[in-house]
Amino acid sequence: MIQKKEKLAFFGGKPILKKPFPQAESLGSEEERAVARVMKSRVLSGFVGRAGEKFLGGPEVRRFEKLVEKALKVKYAVSYNSATTALQGAIAALGIGPGDEVITTPYTMAATAMSILLNGAVPVFADIEDDTFCLDPVSVEERITKRTKAILVVNLFGGSARLLELKRVAKKSKLYLIEDNAQSIGAKLGKKFLGTIGDVGILSFNANKILQSGEGGVVITDSKKIAFRAQLSRNHGEVVIDDVRDSVSFEAIVGSNYRMTELHAAIAYEQMRKLSRLIRPRVLLGQYLTKQLKRFSWIIPVYIPKSSTHTYYVYPFRFLKKKIGFSRETLIKALTAEGFPLGAGYVKPLYLLPIFQKRRMYPNSTFPFVFEGRKAPVYKKGICPVAERMFKEELLFITICNHERSKRDIDLFVRAIKKITNNITVLKHYERSH
Repeated sequence: MIQKKEKLAFFGGKPILKKPFPQAESLGSEEERAVARVMKSRVLSGFVGRAGEKFLGGPEVRRFEKLVEKALKVKYAVSYNSATTALQGAIAALGIGPGDEVITTPYTMAATAMSILLNGAVPVFADIEDDTFCLDPVSVEERITKRTKAILVVNLFGGSARLLELKRVAKKSKLYLIEDNAQSIGAKLGKKFLGTIGDVGILSFNANKILQSGEGGVVITDSKKIAFRAQLSRNHGEVVIDDVRDSVSFEAIVGSNYRMTELHAAIAYEQMRKLSRLIRPRVLLGQYLTKQLKRFSWIIPVYIPKSSTHTYYVYPFRFLKKKIGFSRETLIKALTAEGFPLGAGYVKPLYLLPIFQKRRMYPNSTFPFVFEGRKAPVYKKGICPVAERMFKEELLFITICNHERSKRDIDLFVRAIKKITNNITVLKHYERSH
């Protein structure tokens, strides 16, 4: 039981946790055996950049893609060497290019918006909701123009955006819905996995994700045409089209080498097999932490939209300064001293980055921001006030809900939160004097 006068570690007291929890490890003997098998085969990549069986990659790549299709109940999975290139390939597969606009969130890794620019289109940023931290359907609808071709939504932190509402908006305006599902693999909306709700989805197998193969990504879709164009984008498509011109109509697409190696595919296959095993503890711990945090008036725990699930890539929550009387920065210092470092703000809204403020992607050209007389969208401070507020004031997150943690670990974190609550006056005084 914590006593009210227990001294905070920030002021010389004993920390609740002497050292932070180590990063969770999902790799094991299964992946080691898979790598050894590939090394023994001496085939590290099975791709060839021309039409034929090897256009689709080696046996490990194709086995991995089949497993993704089966596990997520989707018709087509096309592997890439990263989620970033997969997203770029997905946009290319939809035929989006110069003169087009894609509405997306400013509250995401820059790669989301860069994939739009790299296809010659421009991102238009809509605001986010303060509960899901994902695209606000109302803000999205307000930004649709005659140039809009797609909505690119990011399912953030392990949770879901309001996908059904966004899908209705997309259908109403005849737009594509793209899901960047890099952080929320395994989460569901109803009976469908996130990433399979829109026309095309993206998965990430980056080293920091729930499932990882070092680097890797996947395009998933139920459309044969989108899958084919994604395969073209991945593997020098302009050459392949020439090879198969008698069997398919011309596809205006330029590909690159975005191919996944056999080594990465073998590891990703073993990781994909562990999906349920790795997610189940996350869900249980996340639910338990939410229940514990509800007792604190200055915290708003994670919100989960109706009929959806959360896989807690990180556990996000909101900090209410008015309820506690000191800043987010002071809270972070105090909790870090107790052994629980927090992430704050996530990312600066993307439109505030120099590339958008200066509207320059190339040193000597304003393309694609200015194209055929069309001026760039508005990228000024204040266009997405909720995203700016989350970044500057409210959002906090912690990586604690994973398969290597336990309810005892959650209890220690909650104990640290309670210790903060019992020392509010001391922390207010500290902030006033600094």
